Amino acid sequence: MLWNIDLTLVDVAIVTRDAYAEAFRLVTGRPLVKLTAAAGRPDSEIVFETLAVNGIVAQDDHLPKFLSALALAFADRRGRLAKEGRAMAGAKDALKAVARLDGVVQSVLTGTIKSNAVHKLKAFGLDKHIDFELGGYGEEVYPKATLLQVAQGRAKARFGQPFTAANTVVIGDSTRDVQAAKIGGAAMIGVASGRSMAGELREAGADLVLPDLSNASEVVAAVAGLTAPVSPAR
Repeated sequence: MLWNIDLTLVDVAIVTRDAYAEAFRLVTGRPLVKLTAAAGRPDSEIVFETLAVNGIVAQDDHLPKFLSALALAFADRRGRLAKEGRAMAGAKDALKAVARLDGVVQSVLTGTIKSNAVHKLKAFGLDKHIDFELGGYGEEVYPKATLLQVAQGRAKARFGQPFTAANTVVIGDSTRDVQAAKIGGAAMIGVASGRSMAGELREAGADLVLPDLSNASEVVAAVAGLTAPVSPAR
Protein backbone atom coordinates (compact mmCIF):
# COMPACT_ATOMS: atom_id res chain seq x y z
CA MET A 1 0.00 0.00 0.00
CA LEU A 2 1.65 3.22 -1.20
CA TRP A 3 0.27 6.59 -0.11
CA ASN A 4 0.81 9.89 -1.83
CA ILE A 5 1.42 12.54 0.85
CA ASP A 6 0.54 16.10 -0.20
CA LEU A 7 -3.22 16.72 -0.41
CA THR A 8 -3.84 13.03 0.20
CA LEU A 9 -2.63 12.76 3.81
CA VAL A 10 -1.53 16.34 4.64
CA ASP A 11 -1.61 19.90 3.36
CA VAL A 12 1.51 21.88 4.28
CA ALA A 13 1.76 24.12 1.21
CA ILE A 14 2.65 27.31 3.10
CA VAL A 15 5.65 25.81 4.87
CA THR A 16 6.77 24.02 1.71
CA ARG A 17 6.79 27.24 -0.29
CA ASP A 18 8.79 29.03 2.41
CA ALA A 19 11.33 26.20 2.48
CA TYR A 20 11.66 26.34 -1.30
CA ALA A 21 12.18 30.11 -1.18
CA GLU A 22 14.94 29.72 1.40
CA ALA A 23 16.61 26.90 -0.54
CA PHE A 24 16.46 28.94 -3.75
CA ARG A 25 18.09 31.93 -2.03
CA LEU A 26 20.85 29.79 -0.53
CA VAL A 27 21.68 28.09 -3.82
CA THR A 28 21.35 31.01 -6.25
CA GLY A 29 21.87 34.08 -4.09
CA ARG A 30 18.63 35.50 -5.46
CA PRO A 31 15.08 35.76 -4.09
CA LEU A 32 12.52 33.30 -5.40
CA VAL A 33 10.01 35.08 -7.66
CA LYS A 34 8.00 32.13 -8.95
CA LEU A 35 7.66 28.58 -7.63
CA THR A 36 6.49 25.98 -10.13
CA ALA A 37 3.28 24.23 -9.12
CA ALA A 38 3.86 20.77 -7.71
CA ALA A 39 0.97 19.13 -9.61
CA GLY A 40 1.99 15.69 -8.36
CA ARG A 41 5.57 15.94 -9.63
CA PRO A 42 8.78 15.03 -7.78
CA ASP A 43 10.90 17.67 -6.06
CA SER A 44 13.72 16.97 -8.54
CA GLU A 45 11.51 18.03 -11.46
CA ILE A 46 10.11 21.04 -9.58
CA VAL A 47 13.65 22.25 -8.81
CA PHE A 48 14.74 22.24 -12.46
CA GLU A 49 11.60 24.02 -13.67
CA THR A 50 11.72 26.55 -10.83
CA LEU A 51 15.29 27.41 -11.73
CA ALA A 52 14.29 27.85 -15.37
CA VAL A 53 11.23 30.06 -14.77
CA ASN A 54 13.37 32.28 -12.53
CA GLY A 55 16.02 32.71 -15.22
CA ILE A 56 18.65 30.37 -13.79
CA VAL A 57 20.50 28.05 -16.19
CA ALA A 58 20.80 24.75 -14.34
CA GLN A 59 24.30 23.43 -13.72
CA ASP A 60 25.32 19.87 -12.84
CA ASP A 61 25.58 20.66 -9.14
CA HIS A 62 22.33 22.63 -8.83
CA LEU A 63 20.06 19.68 -8.07
CA PRO A 64 22.08 18.09 -5.24
CA LYS A 65 22.74 21.52 -3.73
CA PHE A 66 19.10 22.54 -3.96
CA LEU A 67 17.76 19.28 -2.49
CA SER A 68 20.24 19.49 0.37
CA ALA A 69 19.26 23.12 1.04
CA LEU A 70 15.58 22.18 0.80
CA ALA A 71 16.01 19.45 3.40
CA LEU A 72 17.71 21.87 5.80
CA ALA A 73 15.18 24.66 5.20
CA PHE A 74 12.25 22.32 5.72
CA ALA A 75 13.75 20.81 8.89
CA ASP A 76 14.20 24.34 10.28
CA ARG A 77 10.48 24.94 9.73
CA ARG A 78 9.12 21.59 10.92
CA GLY A 79 7.76 23.19 14.08
CA ARG A 80 5.37 25.23 11.93
CA LEU A 81 3.83 22.25 10.12
CA ALA A 82 1.11 21.40 12.63
CA LYS A 83 0.32 25.09 13.22
CA GLU A 84 0.14 26.24 9.62
CA GLY A 85 -0.78 22.98 7.89
CA ARG A 86 -3.39 20.29 8.40
CA ALA A 87 -3.90 16.57 8.22
CA MET A 88 -6.47 15.70 5.57
CA ALA A 89 -9.87 14.60 6.87
CA GLY A 90 -9.79 11.01 8.08
CA ALA A 91 -6.10 10.45 7.32
CA LYS A 92 -5.10 9.17 10.75
CA ASP A 93 -8.05 6.80 11.10
CA ALA A 94 -7.58 5.51 7.55
CA LEU A 95 -3.91 4.69 8.17
CA LYS A 96 -4.79 2.96 11.43
CA ALA A 97 -7.61 0.97 9.86
CA VAL A 98 -5.54 -0.19 6.88
CA ALA A 99 -2.79 -1.27 9.28
CA ARG A 100 -5.19 -3.85 10.72
CA LEU A 101 -5.49 -5.64 7.38
CA ASP A 102 -3.60 -8.92 7.46
CA GLY A 103 -0.49 -8.91 5.29
CA VAL A 104 -0.67 -5.23 4.28
CA VAL A 105 2.42 -3.03 4.64
CA GLN A 106 2.03 0.74 4.21
CA SER A 107 4.63 3.07 2.73
CA VAL A 108 4.65 6.20 0.57
CA LEU A 109 5.00 7.06 -3.10
CA THR A 110 5.72 10.76 -3.10
CA GLY A 111 7.46 13.49 -5.01
CA THR A 112 8.72 14.81 -1.68
CA ILE A 113 12.31 14.04 -0.68
CA LYS A 114 12.51 11.42 2.04
CA SER A 115 13.56 13.59 4.99
CA ASN A 116 10.74 16.05 4.31
CA ALA A 117 8.22 13.24 3.83
CA VAL A 118 9.07 11.99 7.32
CA HIS A 119 8.70 15.48 8.81
CA LYS A 120 5.34 16.00 7.12
CA LEU A 121 3.81 12.83 8.50
CA LYS A 122 5.42 13.01 11.95
CA ALA A 123 4.06 16.52 12.48
CA PHE A 124 0.53 15.11 12.48
CA GLY A 125 1.22 11.73 14.08
CA LEU A 126 0.73 9.94 10.76
CA ASP A 127 4.07 8.12 10.68
CA LYS A 128 3.29 5.26 13.07
CA HIS A 129 2.03 2.84 10.43
CA ILE A 130 4.39 3.86 7.60
CA ASP A 131 7.49 1.86 6.66
CA PHE A 132 9.61 4.62 5.15
CA GLU A 133 12.30 2.21 3.93
CA LEU A 134 9.97 0.74 1.30
CA GLY A 135 8.83 3.95 -0.35
CA GLY A 136 9.70 6.00 -3.41
CA TYR A 137 10.86 9.61 -2.99
CA GLY A 138 11.49 12.84 -4.88
CA GLU A 139 15.28 12.88 -4.65
CA GLU A 140 15.53 9.66 -6.65
CA VAL A 141 15.15 11.63 -9.90
CA TYR A 142 12.71 9.27 -11.59
CA PRO A 143 9.22 9.76 -12.98
CA LYS A 144 6.63 8.67 -10.43
CA ALA A 145 5.83 5.48 -12.37
CA THR A 146 9.47 4.44 -12.05
CA LEU A 147 9.46 5.40 -8.38
CA LEU A 148 6.57 2.97 -7.98
CA GLN A 149 8.67 0.19 -9.48
CA VAL A 150 11.59 1.15 -7.24
CA ALA A 151 9.30 0.82 -4.20
CA GLN A 152 8.04 -2.53 -5.46
CA GLY A 153 11.64 -3.67 -5.87
CA ARG A 154 12.39 -2.73 -2.29
CA ALA A 155 9.36 -4.69 -1.12
CA LYS A 156 10.45 -7.71 -3.19
CA ALA A 157 13.91 -7.57 -1.60
CA ARG A 158 12.31 -7.47 1.87
CA PHE A 159 9.58 -10.09 1.40
CA GLY A 160 11.09 -12.33 -1.26
CA GLN A 161 8.31 -12.19 -3.84
CA PRO A 162 7.26 -9.89 -6.68
CA PHE A 163 4.84 -7.01 -6.27
CA THR A 164 2.52 -6.23 -9.17
CA ALA A 165 -0.89 -4.70 -9.83
CA ALA A 166 -2.37 -7.76 -8.12
CA ASN A 167 -0.86 -6.96 -4.72
CA THR A 168 0.12 -3.28 -4.87
CA VAL A 169 -2.25 -0.34 -4.46
CA VAL A 170 -1.49 3.36 -4.74
CA ILE A 171 -3.74 5.97 -3.18
CA GLY A 172 -3.43 9.59 -4.29
CA ASP A 173 -5.29 12.74 -5.23
CA SER A 174 -3.99 13.64 -8.69
CA THR A 175 -4.28 12.30 -12.22
CA ARG A 176 -0.47 12.04 -12.20
CA ASP A 177 -0.79 9.55 -9.34
CA VAL A 178 -3.27 7.56 -11.41
CA GLN A 179 -0.99 7.62 -14.45
CA ALA A 180 1.97 6.48 -12.35
CA ALA A 181 -0.01 3.56 -10.97
CA LYS A 182 -1.24 2.49 -14.40
CA ILE A 183 2.20 2.73 -16.02
CA GLY A 184 4.18 1.38 -13.07
CA GLY A 185 1.89 -1.57 -12.37
CA ALA A 186 -0.42 -1.04 -9.40
CA ALA A 187 -4.11 -0.79 -8.57
CA MET A 188 -5.22 2.78 -7.94
CA ILE A 189 -7.55 4.45 -5.45
CA GLY A 190 -8.16 8.09 -6.30
CA VAL A 191 -9.12 10.53 -3.55
CA ALA A 192 -10.87 13.71 -4.68
CA SER A 193 -9.36 15.77 -1.87
CA GLY A 194 -6.72 17.72 -3.75
CA ARG A 195 -5.59 18.51 -7.25
CA SER A 196 -8.07 16.51 -9.32
CA MET A 197 -11.84 16.12 -9.28
CA ALA A 198 -13.52 12.73 -8.99
CA GLY A 199 -14.45 12.67 -12.66
CA GLU A 200 -10.87 13.46 -13.71
CA LEU A 201 -9.53 10.64 -11.53
CA ARG A 202 -12.02 8.18 -13.04
CA GLU A 203 -11.25 9.32 -16.57
CA ALA A 204 -7.52 8.91 -15.93
CA GLY A 205 -8.15 5.26 -15.02
CA ALA A 206 -8.46 5.05 -11.24
CA ASP A 207 -9.92 1.69 -10.19
CA LEU A 208 -11.92 3.33 -7.40
CA VAL A 209 -12.52 6.95 -6.41
CA LEU A 210 -13.35 8.18 -2.90
CA PRO A 211 -14.45 11.71 -2.01
CA ASP A 212 -11.92 11.79 0.86
CA LEU A 213 -10.55 9.54 3.62
CA SER A 214 -13.20 10.32 6.22
CA ASN A 215 -14.83 6.87 5.99
CA ALA A 216 -12.12 4.49 7.20
CA SER A 217 -14.26 1.42 6.54
CA GLU A 218 -14.66 2.51 2.93
CA VAL A 219 -10.89 2.94 2.57
CA VAL A 220 -10.24 -0.51 4.04
CA ALA A 221 -12.81 -2.12 1.76
CA ALA A 222 -11.21 -0.46 -1.25
CA VAL A 223 -7.71 -1.63 -0.35
CA ALA A 224 -8.83 -5.16 0.48
CA GLY A 225 -10.81 -5.41 -2.72
CA LEU A 226 -7.91 -4.38 -4.94
CA THR A 227 -4.99 -6.28 -3.43
CA ALA A 228 -3.96 -9.77 -2.47
CA PRO A 229 -2.14 -9.46 0.89
CA VAL A 230 1.44 -10.76 1.03
CA SER A 231 2.69 -12.37 4.24
CA PRO A 232 6.20 -11.34 5.35
CA ALA A 233 8.90 -13.95 4.80
CA ARG A 234 9.94 -15.76 7.95
